[in-house]
Amino acid sequence: VRNYKPASHQRMLRKERAGEVLLKVNTCGVCHTDLHVIKNEVPFPKPAVLGHEVSGVVVAHGAGSTVAQRDRLPVGARAVGAFIMPCLDIDCFFCQRGEEEMCEKFFQFNRGKGQLYDGTTRLYSHNAGDPVAMYSMGGLAEYCVTPASGATLLPDNVPFDESAILGCALFTAFGALRNSADLREGETLAVVGCGGIGAAAIQVARGMGAAAVIAVDVCDEKLSKMVQLGATHTVNAKREDTVEAIRAATAGRGVDVALEALGSPLTFQTAVMAVRDGGRAVMVGIAPVGVDASVPITHIVRRQVTIRGSYGARASTDLPALIRLVSEGHLDIRAPVSRSFSLQEADLAYKTLDRGGIIGRAIVKVDGSF
Repeated sequence: VRNYKPASHQRMLRKERAGEVLLKVNTCGVCHTDLHVIKNEVPFPKPAVLGHEVSGVVVAHGAGSTVAQRDRLPVGARAVGAFIMPCLDIDCFFCQRGEEEMCEKFFQFNRGKGQLYDGTTRLYSHNAGDPVAMYSMGGLAEYCVTPASGATLLPDNVPFDESAILGCALFTAFGALRNSADLREGETLAVVGCGGIGAAAIQVARGMGAAAVIAVDVCDEKLSKMVQLGATHTVNAKREDTVEAIRAATAGRGVDVALEALGSPLTFQTAVMAVRDGGRAVMVGIAPVGVDASVPITHIVRRQVTIRGSYGARASTDLPALIRLVSEGHLDIRAPVSRSFSLQEADLAYKTLDRGGIIGRAIVKVDGSF
């Protein structure tokens, strides 16, 4: 893994604009998507500040922000920032359809160029004033700027440090199960790949009333952790035929929904074959550019299997709903977090993630790092 130098060591300047908020970052989640960028497996401009799921305190609103935006996110309040920051503009085809996770400007400007939606970044090098790309809000720093549309208030009874994972890991799992899978109470689910998002999906599924949740991984330690998070069955894919084991646990039929959370051709195929006739295979894992997976066409057609991709969730509706689940005691966000690093240790965090040394999710504690 190439070294990741924390943004605070590079002395970046931040200037929030209309409709944006400045957050003093408390914690930032450690995610595989950042790792893909670090390893150049996903194209993204450099230099850049990574970190795309944060908790923090609202410090300021950009000049020209509306009264409604200021009232919804008061200065001094705790907030969570989602990695998808919808523009909500009237000329955005997807935002106007309520499909914020497909926001045109987010993909065009932020994921494509490391900018916000006026076509500029909010980060610049201190000495030369050169632009620095933002991966989402660029949360691996002492302060970050996010569109107000991507932030939601955090109730007092929700843990502040661990709440960062609400912005991507749990956010992505919730969006996949609610919007793409349409998981219903009493249905069965297999989670293929039990990293941060897989672990989150297990918790979310139990919170949504799934009757059985089958965790699939190659690491016994991870599988034991998934039982603690709510998995009713486990399958070690190194030792068992995964599809046969899933069918054996579901009266021979397969699960209603399989969620793939790794992004490999093998796990993609496993998810497709693990669902029952008429079942839904939802793909969440991000693969390096150029990686393809093959699928059995006749099986999909005759068995009426639905394959659907899922990327994130809807910040204006799903993030508040997810936070309510936590606030009401249906989800324990402390349970998936197994490691905590300081900002100076960000490089170590991603190297540990790359070698498989993090079970569940890790966070970088920014406030108090210095």
